[in-house]
Amino acid sequence: MKASEVLMNEHRTVGRVLKVLNRAADRLDAGDDVPAALFEDSVDFLRNFADKCHHGKEETALFPAMAKAGVPVEQGPIGVMLAEHEQGRGYAALLAQHIKKEDTILFPMADRVLSDATQQKLVAEFDRIESEHIGPGVHEHYHQMIDELDPTTA
Repeated sequence: MKASEVLMNEHRTVGRVLKVLNRAADRLDAGDDVPAALFEDSVDFLRNFADKCHHGKEETALFPAMAKAGVPVEQGPIGVMLAEHEQGRGYAALLAQHIKKEDTILFPMADRVLSDATQQKLVAEFDRIESEHIGPGVHEHYHQMIDELDPTTA
């Protein structure tokens, strides 16, 4: 498995939570009740899974590996993604656009410039980051939570 595949799979997970939040917002707009726990769980997920874990993998492992392989940080796609990570810490629409850019531009670029050996090292580094940033079993907990919030795409 390539590092980009790990990250794109995580993007699908983040997208599912954004879909749940958009549906909840529509329900609120229609005057329906939405359990507060849905928003509390979603905020917890976005802070810990999306930002600490997923963005942590990109910011501390992938982006430095790409920079080492010659991809410019300043004025380049990595710089744009880093700026959007800062802006996106709280904005679902921006995060959805950000995910699309990474999936269609940045990650294919990473696949072109990073060797298979580097890819494997990154996947191992992602496991370490996940373990250290959010702890063992938390990733799986979030997937189970999302399956419960959005069973239609489980």
